[in-house]
Amino acid sequence: MNSILTVQLLVAALVLGALYSLIALGLNLIYGTMRLLNVAHGEVVMLGGYIAYGMSTQLGLNTAYALIPSMFVSALLGFATYEVVCRPLLKKEQLLARVEANSLIIFFGVSIALQNIAALAFTASPKSYRYLDQIVTIGGASFAAYRLFALGVAGAACIGCMLFFRFSRTGLAIRALLQQRTASALVGIEADRINRVVFALGFAMAGLAGCLVSLTEPISPFGGFSFTISAFVVIILGGLGNLLGSLLGGLILGAIEVYGVALTSSNWHSIIVYSVFVVMLLWRPQGLFTRRTT
Repeated sequence: MNSILTVQLLVAALVLGALYSLIALGLNLIYGTMRLLNVAHGEVVMLGGYIAYGMSTQLGLNTAYALIPSMFVSALLGFATYEVVCRPLLKKEQLLARVEANSLIIFFGVSIALQNIAALAFTASPKSYRYLDQIVTIGGASFAAYRLFALGVAGAACIGCMLFFRFSRTGLAIRALLQQRTASALVGIEADRINRVVFALGFAMAGLAGCLVSLTEPISPFGGFSFTISAFVVIILGGLGNLLGSLLGGLILGAIEVYGVALTSSNWHSIIVYSVFVVMLLWRPQGLFTRRTT
């Protein structure tokens, strides 16, 4: 039991939870505002990781300099994806009636395309690099510096996003679309413009998360699916359209995963995640932080 109650495990849970929160926040935005099932979201995380890997190993740059390019390239991909793929889907009435099923098929294709492009560009072998790998000791507990860096950046990004949604006009418009899309149109909110912002912002957060993930574990072209599943679990935990719930749900799943693996073994990782998914769907599908409606 003493091996479980350590500061190192607590920090590991916070790091993983913060990354899950960042990834799920973007996915929740896209699904909550447009009901698009972006199963390629994990591949955007993978893309951000490869941008950081390329800038570090090929250009010899400090990985901290890859944070902004990872977000920028991912945001451009999100904007292009909306304009080319999703905007026509949302404009056609006959397709809008089946938007979730159609988007699932479309993004599955996008996912396969991104996986194979990454495999051609970087090969299928996992890639890793070294950055801030020195050991930092705080209060008798030792940590790898890159974990503290990832926790600080992910935490700051999550807080920044929440402030954006709370105090900016665009952020308030996004929240209005999440809560009531029809009513928001009646008060003059231009849904098409907000959709572009949502896609760009959601992809940018995934790209940033991928850059941070590449510090903590090797990246591969086919490793994005697990992040997609974990993000959906976080959304189920926090509640659809509940942005604060996404942050809290990410921390909860990170703690369950880290402590669950510590109590069992790494072989139980997928079992733990999928078990949480199934239990939440059966017990409280509206999420832990959403009131039950009657």
